[in-house]
Amino acid sequence: MEPEQLDLRSYDTAEDKRQELLRLFPEIRTEGGKIDFERLKLALGESVDVGKERYGMNWPGKADCFRAIQSPSLGTLRPCPEESVNFDQTENLIIEGDNLEVLKLLQKSLPGKVKMIYIDPPYNTGNDFIYPDNYSESLQTYLEYTGQVDAEGKKFSTNAETDGRFHSKWLNMMYPRLYLARNLLRDDGLIFVSIDDNEIVNLRSLMDEIFGPDNFLGQITILSNPRGRQSEIIATTHEYLIAYARNEDIGSLQGQSLSDTRLDEYKYETSDGRKYRLRGLRHRGNASRRTDRPKMFFPIFVNPTTREVSLQKSAAFSVEVFPRKSSGEDGRWEWGPETTKERIHLLEAVLIAGREEWDIYQREFLIDEGGQSRSLKWKSVWDEKDINYQNGKGELKDLFGDSPLDYPKPTYLLRKVIEGAADENDLVLDFFAGSGSTAHALLDLNEQDGGHRSFILVQLPESTGRADYPTIADICKERVRRVIKKLSEEDEEASPSRRSRESGNPDLFVTDELDSRVRGNDGVRNQPQDRGFKVLKLAQSNFNPWNAEVPQEAGALEKQLDLHVDHIRDNRTADDLLYELLLKSGYPLTAPVEVLQLAGKQVHSVAGGVFFVCLERELTLELIRAMADKKPERVVCLDEGFAGNDQLKANAVQIFKTKEVTSFKTV
Repeated sequence: MEPEQLDLRSYDTAEDKRQELLRLFPEIRTEGGKIDFERLKLALGESVDVGKERYGMNWPGKADCFRAIQSPSLGTLRPCPEESVNFDQTENLIIEGDNLEVLKLLQKSLPGKVKMIYIDPPYNTGNDFIYPDNYSESLQTYLEYTGQVDAEGKKFSTNAETDGRFHSKWLNMMYPRLYLARNLLRDDGLIFVSIDDNEIVNLRSLMDEIFGPDNFLGQITILSNPRGRQSEIIATTHEYLIAYARNEDIGSLQGQSLSDTRLDEYKYETSDGRKYRLRGLRHRGNASRRTDRPKMFFPIFVNPTTREVSLQKSAAFSVEVFPRKSSGEDGRWEWGPETTKERIHLLEAVLIAGREEWDIYQREFLIDEGGQSRSLKWKSVWDEKDINYQNGKGELKDLFGDSPLDYPKPTYLLRKVIEGAADENDLVLDFFAGSGSTAHALLDLNEQDGGHRSFILVQLPESTGRADYPTIADICKERVRRVIKKLSEEDEEASPSRRSRESGNPDLFVTDELDSRVRGNDGVRNQPQDRGFKVLKLAQSNFNPWNAEVPQEAGALEKQLDLHVDHIRDNRTADDLLYELLLKSGYPLTAPVEVLQLAGKQVHSVAGGVFFVCLERELTLELIRAMADKKPERVVCLDEGFAGNDQLKANAVQIFKTKEVTSFKTV
């Protein structure tokens, strides 16, 4: 009996959707396990549109987008501890590579795990993005672009405005990335995309198709450049931020935190310590007269001693109050009689000073019964001074001495978005990371509110032409390093004694201001700030795959056999192999890994012993038994570790089976 071979391909999106259809409609399965679309039409009845003319979005190359989505990646992500900060402790990732391939590789390990995505994609201004000419070989193109393999004429290209398919090429670049990104969002996840006038119409249509028009949350106009672009007929001063939910029913925005001035309005307090402010129950503004809503004009009775209110007059509730405007004209209440009866506990009477008249107010609590703090709804126009994109350039200048990029997003914008969309322990993804503004903003916000949000950044190593930072990915990594260093130094200056000795890591700090939020009642720190990131780089799989398409010639077949005998690529480390097996087995790249010594050999124990990875080249029966005795759920070993010993391999299958190991695979 042979163990299964581990599938080294990325997640097969198309196959997953086929299986979901077959699960929902078993009657459409054909004898060969395929889908009978005629039966599917019958099963769905009148909801199938069979007409030739349909409303929808189409463009040259859309079919290629689906081929790109459905083509699995055989790449991997190689860890680079030497370029990382706190590699072994951090849950933050910076991935260098083509984001299409990276998104494919993350499909197994991150489905439904990301709370918020923010991207600032190329705006398609004529020369601002690069893309692989051959979508079917995007990994090969990337490897050639980065010099990891010999080039054969394939390249990344810019999108010139003179190209006959100028908009189509941008759509071809965006569609598969957004499609795959949606799979990574949680059910309550949110995605935000920055864009300008060049592609705003196409982007909205694209996202309507991928996320559904019902999940559109809003389009925000951002005053990004108050002076405007003077070269234009109408000087453009704005850009847009488009917001969609994975599922609008449960994916909602938290809004913007209240300013200090607003917080000061919550100056009243209940006996149990809940802060609140008072808002008049009489309706103000439009339709505020009695004649507008006659049923909302009725008396409310006040107990002048306790200031309690009632809808019934009695000896205690003797004062009658109507909703009258300051002019003396009859007005109307915000609520009708039924709603007022339900919410009577939220009302209180106030004696108006100088007028000796009573009025009715509703209590608005700072923290609701569900524990959520009150916030301001986002407005559709953001024009704050700090959101000016010149501030983004200034932030880079403060960190680097000069700004290595011209138009980085200001962290104020990103902090506002993250604060409104991601709770304190959520995961944020940016797969057009640029200079790393998203990570900068997230780290700052964690410092401010004591949160533990984590980030994943993905950036193509696009050339900058600079000697100090040759690629945009280099700028991104260096920026996050400097932000971490700056925050840590500020913490040390604020409270040198608060170094995180508990973690054994001198680079992790907690400020005095946040100490109460990150320490429990016993004074022991719950969790230090995560000030680090793992760097990983897109590369060919560590394992030479069997190529069934090689020419059926003796020389070619012999070469393929030689590759398969020693199928691990040269110069690949144990960590390289481990991270690929984590990725291809569906475990996050930040999963905790412990090295165990069993039967004189090393075994990597992942996620608290759930998954064992053994990279030993000489497996023994004692080692197999020792691993099985630990009862992991899954085990992966190198095929070459059995050295052609079929009996040992068969014994391993049986031993793991008897110990209820649910999956034993080799690679």
